[in-house]
Amino acid sequence: MFVAVIKTGLNVILACSIPKNSPMLEVNAEKKLVEKLISSGSESVFFSNPTHNANFLTDTAIRNPKHHPNFLMSSNLIVVTCISSISENNFVAMASRIGLKVHKTEITRSVSETPPTHYTVTIQSFSLLSKNDKKYESAEFEAGGNKWKLVLHPNGNKNKNVANHISLYLAVADASSLPPDWEVSAVYRLFLLDQNKDNYLVAQEPQGKQRRFHRLKPERGFDRFIPTKVFSDASYGYLVDDTCELGAEVFVSKERSRGKAECLEMIKDPGSFKHVWKIENFSMLASEYYDSKEFTAAGFKWKMQLYPKGRDTGAGCISLYLVLADLTSLTPASKVYVDCTLRIQDQVENRHISFKKSHWFSASSRESGWARFFPLSFFLRPNDWVVNDVCFLEAEVTVRGIASTLL
Repeated sequence: MFVAVIKTGLNVILACSIPKNSPMLEVNAEKKLVEKLISSGSESVFFSNPTHNANFLTDTAIRNPKHHPNFLMSSNLIVVTCISSISENNFVAMASRIGLKVHKTEITRSVSETPPTHYTVTIQSFSLLSKNDKKYESAEFEAGGNKWKLVLHPNGNKNKNVANHISLYLAVADASSLPPDWEVSAVYRLFLLDQNKDNYLVAQEPQGKQRRFHRLKPERGFDRFIPTKVFSDASYGYLVDDTCELGAEVFVSKERSRGKAECLEMIKDPGSFKHVWKIENFSMLASEYYDSKEFTAAGFKWKMQLYPKGRDTGAGCISLYLVLADLTSLTPASKVYVDCTLRIQDQVENRHISFKKSHWFSASSRESGWARFFPLSFFLRPNDWVVNDVCFLEAEVTVRGIASTLL
């Protein structure tokens, strides 16, 4: 029996190898581990119980601790791992008696030379996606007779108060349309390419545990997939030239299928494109809706759509939308991330009526706007927006990202 204390920058790892079925050695090992924790001055520890052989992990960590997947995921904390048969409950109880906080990790990491079987997504200009601070959902892919998607929170899942980590999940696609009694059990693995070594960091449930996906729980994954500090350090190889590659494998029974791929490109320094639509005889508009002339922004064709008497819930208001006019440049799974500003120009004092939102435009979601853009009553009395029965509508379009399916 031996205990090794391994220092890796701000991390300290305690590793231990014990013959199986040796209860006295286990007790002594527990005591040694706690003594080392006390001597290190630690106040908090992470406990993981990997499925791999303890001797292998310990030897690997001593040779090259920085790059072992179970050792690079915490900072300024002690990581207790490589424990072959120590009782977890006994260890936690002993650590608690001396005031140490023990956090059990809910993720098993390994390294694979084989790419993910079912899906990969390459993200270019990742820093721009992170700057937007919104989650990204990949296109759908099929595995085990079901459709799935990846859900990425580049700055951590704020709904779960995650900070300083990237959150990554596997989700059932279009879960809201599933029958109430639908469910499937699957083993899944999420991948992150190490571009320096041309292999993959793989995260999965402990002991490869199956998880149930159903309508009330359509998403599974890891709140703390990888610390942003580690991910952003090019020496680890996960983010190189502001580009990374993620992937997924999903096994329902023993199904395997040919995977699809997607590329998300966030656009650096995107330009804004404006189009002004002059509408005459506003008070005489009688049709349900009117379309502007098509205009081009970032290689895509757009148009404005006006409902002068309102649409859907917008009765008594002007309804105004931006519409993706031409779908020929998009495949069924492709989509365009756009910042959209629609405004009615003030022709006297520049007090424009203006609203802004962001939207993923695709073949199944071609429009974005407001059913209740502005009360119609304001336009039926003298004002600065309709002068001589003429008004000017303006669309400002900024394309920030394009997600395309790769053949």
